[in-house]
Amino acid sequence: MSWKSRGEIVPRNFMSQKWMIFLCIASFCAGMFFTNRMWTIPEPKGLARTTTMEAEQLNVVSEGCNTRILQEKEVKRVIKGDFKTHKTLENLDKTISNLEMELASAKATQESLRNGAPVSEDIKINASTGRRKYLMVIGINTAFSSRKRRDSVRATWMPQGEKRKKLEEEKGIIIRFVIGHGATTGGILDRAIEAEDSKHGDFLRLDHVEGYLELSAKTKTYFATAVNLWDADFYIKVDDDVHVNIATLGETLIRHRSKPRVYIGCMKSGPVLAQKGVRYHEPEYWKFGETGNKYFRHATGQLYAVSNDLATYISTNKNVLHKYANEDVSLGAWFIGLDVEHIDDRRLCCGTTDCEWKAQAGNACVASFDWTCSGICRSAERIKEVHKKCGEGEKALWSASF
Repeated sequence: MSWKSRGEIVPRNFMSQKWMIFLCIASFCAGMFFTNRMWTIPEPKGLARTTTMEAEQLNVVSEGCNTRILQEKEVKRVIKGDFKTHKTLENLDKTISNLEMELASAKATQESLRNGAPVSEDIKINASTGRRKYLMVIGINTAFSSRKRRDSVRATWMPQGEKRKKLEEEKGIIIRFVIGHGATTGGILDRAIEAEDSKHGDFLRLDHVEGYLELSAKTKTYFATAVNLWDADFYIKVDDDVHVNIATLGETLIRHRSKPRVYIGCMKSGPVLAQKGVRYHEPEYWKFGETGNKYFRHATGQLYAVSNDLATYISTNKNVLHKYANEDVSLGAWFIGLDVEHIDDRRLCCGTTDCEWKAQAGNACVASFDWTCSGICRSAERIKEVHKKCGEGEKALWSASF
């Protein structure tokens, strides 16, 4: 509708439009005012802006989320670390092994004392102050019937009386004839050894029944007994028909004193003899494979030496170590699965025809014997001759410094 004013027709909603325009302008201004006030967002308190270094670090973290990149970096780090730490780990492994051997030795000694095993004066004296350290213990394997052989050894390369005591005190070398007892304890055989020992005082009696077929058991018992009685760097087994130069033996052994688990001798690998009735027959030949096979490398039985930790190993595990017919094979078998250094030294097995010119050339042999006899043939009669030709001389022993 409209109404008239001075003859003009005026729209009815004229005032409403003016107010509408005014309200629009007012709303626009108000919106601009509040928008400018609310647009600037203050930074949260304590939130610093990201620096260039932090951005790089964040980039590294983000890369870490990438599995492939992470694996490549890890491989590079491991390779570099392994190179630096390999030697350290080897030294640590050796240290742990040596500590285990020392612990086993202490346990074996304690068990021996608890069971009432024979104890030497050295052990009794040093029970409270610590055991004395020796260079080597030489055990001369002998039998009841070998009295003449023993006397021939005493008359040649083995010092007697006060000289033997001096050898122990000044040079740290123990020498004993090693023997067990007869089938009848306290019988005539045992009484004969007791009488001989009361005269010379140079026997190590074992808790073992003597017999040729029991040499493996005797060898095991010898090492177990010796390591419990004397704390030495090396333990030697030698037959009573072999000539030995003690100073040369000592000088040979000290070259390996710093090495753990050392097995020294003339290494060989003879045939496994399956035929019954022959010398050195192996009843368990089938364990070594096909007929005609050879044994693994082991030291010949005339003379060999083992380090302290190996003697301790034998003592600790004596109840589970398998015995073969031949004692030298048995000893090699006990070490075949261990981390042992086999040292092949041919001066420990010179022939009696070779040792003379070697001695003249200033390269004395450690041990001399005849291969055909597995010892010096007729040793009770000939060892003096061998000693004269191949001996190093008494001065060499007392002037030696170990």
